[in-house]
Amino acid sequence: MSLRPAALAVVLAASGAAAEAPAGTPVACHGALAVKDGRIIGAHGEPVTLRGMSLFWSQWAPQYYTAETVEWLAKDWKVDVVRAAIAAEGNDSARQHFDREFGKASTVIDAAVANGLYVVVDWHAHRAYPEEAERFLTAIAEKYGHLPNLIYEDWNEPLRDGVDWSRDVKPYHVRVIGAIRAVDPDNLVIAGSPSWSQDVDVAAADPLPFTNLAYTLHYYAATHGEELRDKGDAALVEGAALLITEFGTVEATGNGPIDHAESEAWWDWAEARGIGWMAWSIGDRDETSAALKPGTPPARWSEADLTESGKLLRGKLRAAAGRNPACQQARPGLR
Repeated sequence: MSLRPAALAVVLAASGAAAEAPAGTPVACHGALAVKDGRIIGAHGEPVTLRGMSLFWSQWAPQYYTAETVEWLAKDWKVDVVRAAIAAEGNDSARQHFDREFGKASTVIDAAVANGLYVVVDWHAHRAYPEEAERFLTAIAEKYGHLPNLIYEDWNEPLRDGVDWSRDVKPYHVRVIGAIRAVDPDNLVIAGSPSWSQDVDVAAADPLPFTNLAYTLHYYAATHGEELRDKGDAALVEGAALLITEFGTVEATGNGPIDHAESEAWWDWAEARGIGWMAWSIGDRDETSAALKPGTPPARWSEADLTESGKLLRGKLRAAAGRNPACQQARPGLR
């Protein structure tokens, strides 16, 4: 049987064997990621700024948890990273349907490996489910932890009211990330904070005791502005590494008009600090944060399939492609 390189990579990933990333892809350029001196760096030792897209909640947009969608994002949207938002809320989530949602995560990871992308496996919850998160993410670590593509996000957005970093959220991370580290000691982990992952300054002042760890900062441009960017700067001053694993160009409701001025202010802020970003979302829900119009197929999207936000995000990603200078100098076979 003769397989094309992309197909062979999927077979190798599914079998648990590490495959060399396709030449010229983000993982081939940067290898395994780490955190040093408050920056995410590649195996070459230089800073890396990842840019990409988050998929929508896995139980509500399963049609985009496909190899075709990931390949299209790699080839046409020029993403470095894709985020699988594995639903952990409600009665139709990974907490009730482990195998189904693990299969979706595996499909996205295998496709990311085939296309040389990084992939964030996001435990997409607002409340603490430490036992279920530990079970799911350690299973991911056992299957894929040997691959440099993998990034863990163990709690998407802890709530604000009645939630304290040191009392509630930090102990959760210590438990869940500790379990991940027992299986996968090296791959990047991204930690959320209270107030829907906006209290990064509070987390940075009382940091987690792990290496190769960054904190996520979430924002929606029409709701959050300079005050939240100041909190991000305060976290950076404390020495924390940041990665924006979710943001929107609209209101925090996921709807409303695009705020172009604040969106540009956020992009300028992140790019000036080398902070990567993933936009919400690859989904076709009838809301303005969705990148796709209702009924859009899994791949090969035309301009007519994209919402206003989708067109803006695709343009930003394509314009940024290859902006990481270390990619031009990277040696083959980085791990």
